[in-house]
Parts: sequence; C-alpha cells; structure tokens
Amino acid sequence: MQLNQSQRNIRLWIDGNLAQGNNFELSSVQAHYLNNVMRCVKNDTIKCFNADDGEFWCQLIEITKNKAVAKPVKKLRNPETESDIWLLFAPLKKDKTDFVIEKAVELGVSCIVPVITERTNVKQVKTERYIAQAIEAAEQCERLSIPVINNPLSLREILDRWDKKRILYFADERRTGKSAIETIQKEKNRPCAVLIGPEGGFSDDEARFINSHEFVKNINLGKRILRAETAACATLAIWQATAGDWQ
Repeated sequence: MQLNQSQRNIRLWIDGNLAQGNNFELSSVQAHYLNNVMRCVKNDTIKCFNADDGEFWCQLIEITKNKAVAKPVKKLRNPETESDIWLLFAPLKKDKTDFVIEKAVELGVSCIVPVITERTNVKQVKTERYIAQAIEAAEQCERLSIPVINNPLSLREILDRWDKKRILYFADERRTGKSAIETIQKEKNRPCAVLIGPEGGFSDDEARFINSHEFVKNINLGKRILRAETAACATLAIWQATAGDWQ
C-alpha cells in the first residue's frame, strides 16, 4: 500500500482481532472521535494495534456518527516481548494519578495495582478512568500493549497474596534501603514490582510490615525526599536503564 493523502496520523488500540483482511468494528467512542473530532471519511487509513496481533494500517470502509468499520490492509509491526514489571502505588489526587498512569505506561509497566494505605487520601478509585488513561498513553507512545489495571486492594491484602518469586522493590522515603541501582542490578533477571507510597508516606507500622517479607528489597532513591509521582517515575526509569529495555 502506497502512502497517500488519506492516511491519517491517528493510532488506536483495538480490543479485538486484527487479522489482516478481516473487517472489524471500532467502539462507539472511537467512532465518535474519528468522525466528529478528526473528521475522518470513508477510505481514510489509520493505525490500529494490540499486543496479540501487532500494528496495522487499517482502512475505514464505513464511518458514521456512532459507527466505524475498518479492515487491516498492511502490517507495520509484529507483536513484541515486553518488560515484566509492575507498579503498586497509593492513588493520589486526580491530576497526579493521571500523571503516574501516563508515565507508567510510557515506562513499560505491565500491571498497575492501586494500593490502599493508612494515609491514602483518595476515597474513590475509578478503575475505568485508569484504563482509559492507560489506553490513551499507549496510543501516544507507540506501545503495543495496555497494562493490566487491577482493582484497588489494601496493602495487607496485596502482600498476603504475593507471589514470592516476584521481587517487590520498596521505595522507602526513610532512605533506609540500599542503592536502587545496585539492588536492581543484582536482581535484573527476575520478575519484579515497584511499591510507591501515598503523599504522606507509609506509617512506621506499614514500613515494618512491608520490610518483614523476604521478597521485599528496600531501595534508596537518594538524599532528597521525592513526591510520590516523582518516586514512581524515578524508580521505573532506574529499572528500565538497569534491567529493562533501555539497555
């Protein structure tokens, strides 16, 4: 397929089969976006992707106010193996949580787990909003997959159910842990997760409870106290540079 004026710089995640040549229907939200926001018309081509099938140029063969049908016409990327790192974080105020979700997707997190702690100051966790934020971030950063977004659980519930084969890096604001870079380097080939606390930090009792588990590695992010959203980005960046796909 030759590049032409009908190709639009639009990239959408598709929750379905993208087998080449098979027609598929986009969601009503996507149809509204294509028709009313981007002013797409029949025969325009857009990029569609998912983790199972990869990424394709897809041609719009039908588009109305609330319906859009497309078919894959050219494969651009095959499915890719991605990093196995999770992010556990205490939900923050709206804009800060949006920031954490967006950056976690950009930094390759495969699973996001909202953690309810003693000092979590968000009463309602809107998982559907988190999913929407993750999809939008993946569309923007050219990632193929969407991280799993778990429903919120208490800190104790999460640690009591934990798979001990997966290391949990505890970014403790008390700075009692060892160097994050050195610790991650030693365990670079193991599945892992990062635990980031709420804006007020973990309580002393919570910190003792977390550190009582053998699978926990207490890490130090330096001499400055970081905001929760900064700590999340810093730890994930260290992991990607040390053990992930930045190498």
